[in-house]
Amino acid sequence: MPDFTTAPLYLIGALLLGYLLGSIPFGVVITRLMGLGDLRRIGSGNIGATNVLRTGNKAAALATLILDGGKGAAAVLIARAIAAEDAAQAAALGAFAGHLFPVWLKFRGGKGVATFLGTLLALAWPVGLAACATWLVTALVTRISSLSALVSAALAAIWAAWLGYPQIVYLTVILATMIYWKHIPNIERLMAGTEPKIGGRR
Repeated sequence: MPDFTTAPLYLIGALLLGYLLGSIPFGVVITRLMGLGDLRRIGSGNIGATNVLRTGNKAAALATLILDGGKGAAAVLIARAIAAEDAAQAAALGAFAGHLFPVWLKFRGGKGVATFLGTLLALAWPVGLAACATWLVTALVTRISSLSALVSAALAAIWAAWLGYPQIVYLTVILATMIYWKHIPNIERLMAGTEPKIGGRR
């Protein structure tokens, strides 16, 4: 855990800032702007980049991936610039929660993987790079986005400890637990052998 040096009011402010940034549903916005329809009625109904890819528009999926990760990173960097590392972690938690439970979509959001990776890159870039590499290698081998997310989330805390960032281990465990919770239907399909491949339609 980080040293708590920031005043509680500022920590709450960082959490709220992160939530507001994280709750921007870029997948929904981009697909509508590009005339691809309502993302929540496509494929799995998820608002993340994997489901955007099911529209067949790779540019839209890439933009969603970058922006969903970027909003998490932006929240961390802004909070760190204004306060300290404890505020940065509060903003990371807020951004992640915002993506999962966005107020603009009646608290029905995505699964948070891109935002998770974006916050890690901003909090401790070596850990973020290791988590991204874990996702990428798993995806290349299995072609299953959900499995890649689960493996990356599970190893994030180990990467943090091994690479010398013990202050974010607790946060990564909390975020990884939430990712697993949001992926329960995916885990059930993985066990049944029915989870779709990346780019496949449901």
